[in-house]
Amino acid sequence: MVRVLGIDFGLKKIGLALAETDSKLATPLKTIKVKDNQPLVISKIGTLCQKEKVEQIVIGLPESGLVERIKNFGGKLQQTTGLPVFYQAETLTTKDVLAKMKEAGIRGKARRKKEDALAAVLILENWLNKTNV
Repeated sequence: MVRVLGIDFGLKKIGLALAETDSKLATPLKTIKVKDNQPLVISKIGTLCQKEKVEQIVIGLPESGLVERIKNFGGKLQQTTGLPVFYQAETLTTKDVLAKMKEAGIRGKARRKKEDALAAVLILENWLNKTNV
């Protein structure tokens, strides 16, 4: 059993989810607000990885846009934590999550509060289902 942290990277917010490889199900953990201070965000995630005994990190990678920034972030995260970082293709995960929450009757502010962590859940579960860890 390996504990894996899933990350939905954003310029304003970063969603985090946690899973164990034997269950293939992820749980939303939290959302970190990004205030143009990447070293602080990386430090927070590093501390969280130690606390939660994370052994691997998976970051969602969109088809375009932030790819270079995300890979740079992932490299710094790997350097700081010493943990392997993997990337999972993710397209429209946040939009999928928003649609599902709307369908479930979850309203505006509550949706915005949970969307990034739930997008991280989808990213992580897709990666877990694709790999045989």
